[in-house]
Amino acid sequence: MGRSVLVTGVSRYLGGQMARVLCSDPSVDRVVGVDVVPPRHGLGAADFVRADIRSPIIGKVMAAAEVDTVVHMGVIATPMQAGGRATMKEINVIGTMQLLAACQRTESVARLVVKSTASVYGAGPRDPAMFTEDMTPRHPPTSGWAKDSVEVEGYVRGFARRRPDVHVSILRLANFIGPRVETAMTSYFSLPVIPTVLGFDARLQFVHEDDGIEALRRAAELGAKGVFNIAGPGVLPLSQAVRRAARPSLPVPGAFLGLAGRGLGRAGLADFSTEQVRFLTYGRAIDTSRATRDLGFVPRYSTAEAFDDFVAGQGLGDAWSADAARAADAVLRGAQSRVSPEPDRINPGRVPRAQESAGA
Repeated sequence: MGRSVLVTGVSRYLGGQMARVLCSDPSVDRVVGVDVVPPRHGLGAADFVRADIRSPIIGKVMAAAEVDTVVHMGVIATPMQAGGRATMKEINVIGTMQLLAACQRTESVARLVVKSTASVYGAGPRDPAMFTEDMTPRHPPTSGWAKDSVEVEGYVRGFARRRPDVHVSILRLANFIGPRVETAMTSYFSLPVIPTVLGFDARLQFVHEDDGIEALRRAAELGAKGVFNIAGPGVLPLSQAVRRAARPSLPVPGAFLGLAGRGLGRAGLADFSTEQVRFLTYGRAIDTSRATRDLGFVPRYSTAEAFDDFVAGQGLGDAWSADAARAADAVLRGAQSRVSPEPDRINPGRVPRAQESAGA
């Protein structure tokens, strides 16, 4: 007899994609997709159940389907997706608590896979070159999705202690990117002019949308226990990413980037948070050797290749002519010359001036 898998958050792109991929897995007999609103795209052969994971009804759904594997994709990344920060936190934290309570009561559950984020490591000037899963954040997140994810992981670890018979996998994924997925970072790089933090060149890591889904699928299939970092190999400096997207950049002091980000968020153009501003200042990189060793997961796309696929899929590389790019560069250089630079400071996100002048 094959497995019965429940996937939360299927009305959003990644959750829906996860349900479709699981439907094509020959070891899976049934996939049940759960969300509060119907998905805009088809779920393949998956059964959709309109239910709120914040409600105890989720336990009845799991019992009726005799679910043995739960893939929790229902943690929302931005307030715009949820309709506000308060609702976002309630869905992320209270929803996870109710889901775990249902898992604890459902004896058939043997595997739990949770989509988390590398943002739980925070971002700051004292970060290591690469975070491993066992490292403690030196600059813990204090707000937004990242803080919610820290709380979610805490509840998941508590569940693992109460149900040691369940194989629990937590996947800390780098920022998703690709030709179809919509995230805060894809919105950021789609802006006509990209604001950056003056004097810093953050180290970025991405995971291609297909690779991220494959890592989650492998975790659900293998039932490996533990925490796993997931990202494409290599890092990409922010300055290079901006050039690859063929967008002009506007370096501004860090404090002003937060103000600009809130304005862009209200306009619906991009969704900034305090943690994202810190990430765009210092960057972050994670070590993925554990996922390679224990999950046998090898990404198809490097960080740079994943970003290039996003650029090609969105048509960004051709968005600016050479003349327009030169004109924008001249304007931005003039604006930058009128801003007093911040003093040099020691941090791993800073690129030496020799490398800055070398370009990408």
